[in-house]
Amino acid sequence: MDNFQVDKESLLQTSADSHTLARGLDDFDKVYGLGYEVGHEDWSPYPRVNKLRQAFLGRPYDIDVERLRLVTQAYKKHEATPRILQCAYAFENILLNTTLHIYQDDLILGEIAAPAKASPIYPEFSVDWIIDEILNSPFEERANDQFYIRNDEDRAEILELCEYWKGKSANEIITAHLDEDQKKGSHMGEKVFQTNNYHFAGIGHFAMDFNKLMTLGYDGVLDQAKSAFAKLSKQDPDFSDKRDYYKATIITLEAAKQYIARYAKLAEEMAASETDLKRQQELQIMADNCYQIAGGVPQSFWQAVQLFNFAVTMTQIEGNGHSISYGRMDQWLYPFYEKDVKKNAVAKEFILELIEVLYVKMNNPTKLKDKGTVKVRNGRGFGGESLTIGGVDANGDDATNDLTMLMLEGSVHTRMMNPWVCVRMHDNTPYELKIKTIECIRAGYGHPKLFNDGPAIKAMQGKGVTLKEARDYAVVGCVEPTIPGKEHGWLDAGYVNTAKMMEMVINGGRILSGPDAGMQLGPDTGSLETYKTFEEVLESVDKQFAYWCDQLCSCLNVTDKIHRMIKPTPYISAFFEGCIESGKDMTYGGVKYNGTAPQAAGIATCADSLATIKKLMFEDKKYTGKELLDAVRDNWEGHEKLYALVNSSKIPHYGNDNDEADNLFNFMFECYCRHIKGRDNPRGGKFSPGVYTVNANVGMGLYTRASLDGRKNEEPISDNMGPVHTEGGSHDINGPTAIVNSVTKVDHSLATNGTLLNLRFPEDAVAGVEGRDILVSFVDEYIAKQGMHVQFNIMSAEKMRAAQKNPDNYRDMLVRVAGYSAYFVELGKPLQDDLIQRTELRF
Repeated sequence: MDNFQVDKESLLQTSADSHTLARGLDDFDKVYGLGYEVGHEDWSPYPRVNKLRQAFLGRPYDIDVERLRLVTQAYKKHEATPRILQCAYAFENILLNTTLHIYQDDLILGEIAAPAKASPIYPEFSVDWIIDEILNSPFEERANDQFYIRNDEDRAEILELCEYWKGKSANEIITAHLDEDQKKGSHMGEKVFQTNNYHFAGIGHFAMDFNKLMTLGYDGVLDQAKSAFAKLSKQDPDFSDKRDYYKATIITLEAAKQYIARYAKLAEEMAASETDLKRQQELQIMADNCYQIAGGVPQSFWQAVQLFNFAVTMTQIEGNGHSISYGRMDQWLYPFYEKDVKKNAVAKEFILELIEVLYVKMNNPTKLKDKGTVKVRNGRGFGGESLTIGGVDANGDDATNDLTMLMLEGSVHTRMMNPWVCVRMHDNTPYELKIKTIECIRAGYGHPKLFNDGPAIKAMQGKGVTLKEARDYAVVGCVEPTIPGKEHGWLDAGYVNTAKMMEMVINGGRILSGPDAGMQLGPDTGSLETYKTFEEVLESVDKQFAYWCDQLCSCLNVTDKIHRMIKPTPYISAFFEGCIESGKDMTYGGVKYNGTAPQAAGIATCADSLATIKKLMFEDKKYTGKELLDAVRDNWEGHEKLYALVNSSKIPHYGNDNDEADNLFNFMFECYCRHIKGRDNPRGGKFSPGVYTVNANVGMGLYTRASLDGRKNEEPISDNMGPVHTEGGSHDINGPTAIVNSVTKVDHSLATNGTLLNLRFPEDAVAGVEGRDILVSFVDEYIAKQGMHVQFNIMSAEKMRAAQKNPDNYRDMLVRVAGYSAYFVELGKPLQDDLIQRTELRF
């Protein structure tokens, strides 16, 4: 690590010679602490931000009935209207009639048609589980992710309104269109794959064209839609569809303007009655900001972030999709920063305060989810609100600027769940940005996550985008790279439990144990009792993957078509290239790039299972196929010697820089990607594979029988790109460098929907300047070896166990779960235990 032990001023000078030095307000090497501290003081230098943060933490998670009421009114009124116009009129009715809220100390306005931290209801997608849980499993009585209905009147109204939607929601219609083979492998059956994200809710997982929004404003986009509408000819065979699309677009954009004007009027009225002069001025400025951006383009940084918040929250009002992300915010906001700060219109300190106020505000939207989804805790936020900074520009040069640094400072000063800050890195990332990024990571709140431009850009090109476009990728959700405003990728479309596929491989396509033992689920491609060579096992893997990927993709294509039929999204479509130009909503394939992107879970579980089979059955010939099958059928009970052997270093395991084991991981990785990539979807696009689990490995494990990697029934399967860890022990024993070497033996760019590696270090492993610089060097090595994505938990198992015992002392302790951070004490215990059980690494 000697290359880091040099004079700081020399480094700064070298950096300054190579690029315009980007500066925040804090020193780039400021230490923000080492891990979470019980009884910590406020982190932000701004009292307003600290008060807003505490107000957020103190609010309950409520269920709000107003959106449900307003959307139902509109659909009833326009029942005979084409569906896209029904959606538009419902959006309009919500925006013109929802109750508005302006909170004390707020500088940025706009919610999701519900009070802060309260969840609206989206009956367009599903209602059966809402009715069932109100009647039989009250939201208030959940073990985690509780929500509260304010009174009996609201409860009764929700039930009454939901009755109207029975038989009309996407969930019911999708289910009716699936055949039995599709159902039996899905979340409705044996959970070999799960498509429930878009079965029960909106699509999301995109970033709109914020540059278009900021340079045209609503008036400019309206002009585009009206001009295209005026040119529409009745000779066009799709005239009526395009006519309805343009009408819907115009209705929604006009409604957006009126909605913002309503906030302007309310802020003005509040200013008139405010007795505190400073707050009166703030309210009047907010009113003026809203009047300006209701149709026009923003003229200041404050107006730009205000327009941004309205645009995003209206997207959430319209569509219910999670992971509505923020694009490369340090790039598209920079012209407003430059105008304000470099021309001395406002102080740089106020810019940072606005960023921090916005960060707290981003946590207000919440989303009610069903009890199955939250069994191990999927979070009460919309999830996946990623904010991307850093990286290269369209020419391949470093794009770091002052806002890059300020946005990192805002993150570490607020330490909230949202936004999910993502730092893009590359070979020429400035030293200052590396250090500030690592200091944020060492503070131990789970942000930011790191993406490598090399394989990410290559992956984007693998989806058919141009090099210039690929260089402008942003991250959405937990993992996925996308092109803002140009790609509707259906990212996070479904999870494939490869460990359950492996069960079919070893047992003739039949269920291994339990009440359904012996039931034929997949094709009979052989079993451990019939294979004569290891090559036959690998051939069986390939055949099972082909079959189950057919089932998965066919389910997703059905779901895709039903979303088109049930819930077009004309408002957000206006901010994607291709929709206004073609007269097609994004659900119809109007966006320039269209994809569908499911992801594989449990790849290491499969690789280590193959290692067990290869070593014990075919190489050493110590165990027969029947003996291995009996061990997992019996959940390893009565097979303790074999269980210990399988979990020991005598079996080659992925994650230890062992070529034999790593080649098996590579085989599984490439097999999945090969069977997904390039399939056609209904919107004229292609399927795109990802290899990650987020936190689904815990929930999937609950429904997965014992496996030959040494798992027992209901244990989590392996997470993301990480090695196996079971109750019998962690399979990676050679340290973090060995993990990186194993992980980077695969070509990450083949997973065009992204990859993810989680790593955990205790606080003392990265302490001091030496620990910081070692972690920087470690990240440099990961980037050089072409890993796509890595993120860190800086937290000991001891601290997490203490939080389990005394949750009140750790109420705002964030942990990196997978692609996201969450409050540890709000996690379900199975997920808490999985985090604790992950390997604690040291250099």
